[in-house]
Amino acid sequence: MTAKRPPLNQWTRLILEMGPLVVFFLLNAKADFLFANPPEENIFYATGGFMAATIVSLSASYILVRHLPVMPLVTGVFVMVFGGLTLWLQDDLFIKLKPTLVNTLFAMILLGGLATGRLFLKLLFSGAFFLTEEGWRQLTIRWSLFFIFLALVNEVVWRNFSTDFWVSFKLFGIMPLTMLFALVQIPVLTKYQLEKPGEPDERQ
Repeated sequence: MTAKRPPLNQWTRLILEMGPLVVFFLLNAKADFLFANPPEENIFYATGGFMAATIVSLSASYILVRHLPVMPLVTGVFVMVFGGLTLWLQDDLFIKLKPTLVNTLFAMILLGGLATGRLFLKLLFSGAFFLTEEGWRQLTIRWSLFFIFLALVNEVVWRNFSTDFWVSFKLFGIMPLTMLFALVQIPVLTKYQLEKPGEPDERQ
């Protein structure tokens, strides 16, 4: 039996998550220079590169730890589907809608689980964090609201700004906002942390 491999460190995870977005940004900015295509077609070259880079990222993650994280996998499926529609129909609407739908889906899953007594964040991250049930509930509510916020922001940006601005915002806006939001959750992790794995939860 293959030994379980250690989880990815933070830097490796960051590179794998940001790599496809960097490819998307660079091709949207430079595809006309690299491939001598009209500038208005850059988004389609960028979408194709985004899809390819996403496959590479997921493959590298699997090779390194022998499993695929749920959220990147779901996002990757949406990239393939909506990226494929974008290229097939030559309509960038689909790739622009992808973040709205993905973030809405994540929010619905978390809130639906919370409503039925299932804390999906606990299932995903219980090996990394050891929290009380209230801690997991607090994180679930906060991340659900944040995903809804990201969906709304994406709608505002792609509907009111240029494609180039939207692509740049995905890399230089959404990623920093997400990392900042994650940092803001540290007090919750500290407040509701269990001292040891399996310790009885006395703070529910």
